[in-house]
Amino acid sequence: MNLRTTLAAILAIGTACGPSQEELDAANARIAELQGELGTANERNGELEQRIGEVESQNGELANRLRALGQTVEGLEGQRSELQGELNETQRALEELRERERQAQARLETFRNLLNRFRSMIESGRLRVRIVRNRMVVELPEGILFDSGRAELKESGQATLSEVGQVLQQVGEREFQIAGHTDNVPLGRRARFGDNWELSAARAVNVARYLTEQGVPANRISAAGYADTQPVSSNETPEGRAQNRRIEIVLVPSLDELPDLSSLSE
Repeated sequence: MNLRTTLAAILAIGTACGPSQEELDAANARIAELQGELGTANERNGELEQRIGEVESQNGELANRLRALGQTVEGLEGQRSELQGELNETQRALEELRERERQAQARLETFRNLLNRFRSMIESGRLRVRIVRNRMVVELPEGILFDSGRAELKESGQATLSEVGQVLQQVGEREFQIAGHTDNVPLGRRARFGDNWELSAARAVNVARYLTEQGVPANRISAAGYADTQPVSSNETPEGRAQNRRIEIVLVPSLDELPDLSSLSE
């Protein structure tokens, strides 16, 4: 029974028959007891309200900390994703470098093998091997292959090209360009060819044709004439002009050795 109910009951009793002294004393004692309980309840309520305020304050701090933590975690996830992307890019670049190194080693090994196979011909002066723009070039002088101003192969030239063809057949999956070169001296009026362009091209074609007859696959050989546009020596001296009159067998780079230009396509 709460305080209001108790007071109402006391008043009802007093109205009905008049309270006795004992009843009044008991009522007063009960009122005092209830007032004490009410005070205790008020104190407890104040403590609870204070506790609620403290809890709400703590909840606010926790909420702020959680929000800050969420932002920090989000930032860390962003950094992690960025670093992972950089790592993937670095690994891709590393793989490309390793592949280029593998290709370079394979190309170097091919060059070494060819050089060894051509060793006897180099020592006898029938050809020389050069590296031009990172490509291996087998160079044969005009005097070994042709008479002056002519494109027909001499017997000595055929013998030399037969040995060259045997070596080229052993080079797997490689293409070769036969390049004809001349000096800058114009051909005479009675010459069979109109100019050095025609002469250099005819010589290159005849060498290419002869190598295919020796067993080098035709789909791995091309021919081109350069006339006097790519001299290797000065045309001011007889010795220089003799060096410029030559046939070159160029090892064409394979497709996987070339840079990837696919990103430039439209």
